[in-house]
Amino acid sequence: MARSEDTEESTVADVADLSPLAWRLLRVAAGYEQRAIERELDDLMQAHVSMLENGTRALSASRRRELFDLYAAELDADQIRSIADNF
Repeated sequence: MARSEDTEESTVADVADLSPLAWRLLRVAAGYEQRAIERELDDLMQAHVSMLENGTRALSASRRRELFDLYAAELDADQIRSIADNF
């Protein structure tokens, strides 16, 4: 399990570098619609997600981490790495 945790930690460390397209693909791969994010995360609105995915707004590091963790709970490390590395 240490290898899996190391992989997740290195993936999380790259959260600041995810492209708008990667954010969108992570959300879709995790099975979330933008509106559903409002129900899952306090104080994060669908508009914030939309702007993040369009590259017109940068969320705070803590909000990006919280959003990433929500998506990562539904995905495995290989899926995350593939999206982050290729998009």
